[in-house]
Amino acid sequence: MFSKIVFKIQDKLKYLYENSLFLQNIDKFIFVSILAVLISSTFLTSDSIGFIALVTMFLTFVKILTKQGEKLTFNSFEVFLAAYFMLVVVSLAGSTLFALSLKGFLKTFIYIGFYFSTANYLKNNLSKLPVIFFTIALCICFESIAALIQNFARVEAISTWQDTSGLNPEEVMTRVYGTLKPFNPNLLGGYFVAGIPALFAACAYFIVKNNYKRALIAVVLSLTAIFALFATGCRGAYLALMLILGCTFIVSGKFFWNNYKKVYFALIGAAVALFTSALIFVTSLRARFLSIFAMRRDSSNSFRFNVYQSSIEMFKDNWLLGIGVGNRNFREIYGLYMKTGFDALSAYNIFLEIAVESGIFALIAFLGFLFVYFKDAVKIILSSVDAEKTIFVAAALTSVLAVMFHGLVDTVFFRPQIQFVFWIMVAVVSACSNKNAENLDA
Repeated sequence: MFSKIVFKIQDKLKYLYENSLFLQNIDKFIFVSILAVLISSTFLTSDSIGFIALVTMFLTFVKILTKQGEKLTFNSFEVFLAAYFMLVVVSLAGSTLFALSLKGFLKTFIYIGFYFSTANYLKNNLSKLPVIFFTIALCICFESIAALIQNFARVEAISTWQDTSGLNPEEVMTRVYGTLKPFNPNLLGGYFVAGIPALFAACAYFIVKNNYKRALIAVVLSLTAIFALFATGCRGAYLALMLILGCTFIVSGKFFWNNYKKVYFALIGAAVALFTSALIFVTSLRARFLSIFAMRRDSSNSFRFNVYQSSIEMFKDNWLLGIGVGNRNFREIYGLYMKTGFDALSAYNIFLEIAVESGIFALIAFLGFLFVYFKDAVKIILSSVDAEKTIFVAAALTSVLAVMFHGLVDTVFFRPQIQFVFWIMVAVVSACSNKNAENLDA
């Protein structure tokens, strides 16, 4: 029924579309706005980035209403995503702090609206995938350079980012934070986790295109980004990086296993040796990595355990509809449950956060979305004979899995810099799984 209404509106506006140069080229403006969201994420505030995303959504809305035959279609995992969003709406309606929850809801609306806008654009413009991935890769390179400069300049921490009690001076790490706002090493670490797979994809893309010079440059830039990720001191990002490397080697086996087994195992050995050497010879990095396993002896770990306990109690009391979305809303309610001296803006776990804010059924819908997304992406990777499509889908899947894995111990996922990269990666799989999608070389 919704499609019929849209088609009637399109018929009414047919004359306007056929006589408007802007409307006939609206895809170009949507594309520019998507790139602008990515680029602006490196230096603008959250509100400014969100405004650009709203422009993308508005242009897509105008396109759907005016372009003949254009409509919103839902694939299997998008049905779960739509269900999740509807449950967030229900949670908003039942929130005791409606005004604060409304602000959080508007952010969720922009994120998911941006996703559907990007998926709608990509389904007929798969040939633009390389440009989008290269833009993400360039943003990661920019942040890597900024991080390197901060590392060698030994910038001072803006807040207490590391428990230095019991550490020798040489074990104290200089934690870089790049240019992302608000300045935070964990945010930068999460951004690298979301974006480094795009750098790996660029490397593989140039190899497939037999452009080995650019592939070598991409390898060097990837290693630089990995070094910058280590310099953030974000322990969750360290663990997510292992997942990224693991996924990369598994997918690369599709291309290398039959003919290049020795090279394949050599690359795995080199990666393991590099990581081990870094832990052995860099004292501050070793101390930071081992603090993951310090449990309650590390104040950051202890803080998270306290937040988890309090958040679980919040969920038990609000398991059906949650408390409403948004960190401000969370903080107000959390004050009733927190242990003295352990205030928090979030649950420090994506899935616990969703359960607390929107209830058990929203969590189930979100997990269903992730499961079907994973299944669809793996199906494309295993069945596709198009090397380029395989590369981009594999990079998108790796990015999403890594962000979710990092999210087990942090909630920087809800920052726009990471959100928009995440939803673009989801849109890549949506577009590539579309039966009517064009070929990448179109």
